Amino acid sequence: MNIAFFTRPKQEITYLYNDITVDQALEKMHSTSYAAVPVIDREGHYVGTVSEGDLLWFIVKGEGGEPHTMAIESLKQFKLSDVNLNKYKYRPVLITQSVEELITKTMDSNFVPITDDRGMFIGIVTRRSIIKHYYEKNILPPEK
Repeated sequence: MNIAFFTRPKQEITYLYNDITVDQALEKMHSTSYAAVPVIDREGHYVGTVSEGDLLWFIVKGEGGEPHTMAIESLKQFKLSDVNLNKYKYRPVLITQSVEELITKTMDSNFVPITDDRGMFIGIVTRRSIIKHYYEKNILPPEK
């Protein structure tokens, strides 16, 4: 079995481009109710994952990183690329890596971004999909 078996392709998921504004990112995340969303550039390379916390800290730190909040209206002038994305929690896994590596990564987050060897974003693997597969394979009684 390989990682592709578990992968939800990018055409089926929510992702954001790094050149949209911060207010657009907030609107999209609010409308989908996701707490974290992959971010790609216009060529399709995985850039990182933006979380609600990343956006909150961007707002709290304000322009120039000073400790104050910024007005919501001012979020239209900042691009998502201006936000400090959490690059460690959501490190991508190559589509060619082992399923064991994938499972280890899903222990730390709800999903794992999947890329090819050029860094192009392919999709995600959710923790749910892995648990569901192993539950159905190992716990459910076989159908008669």
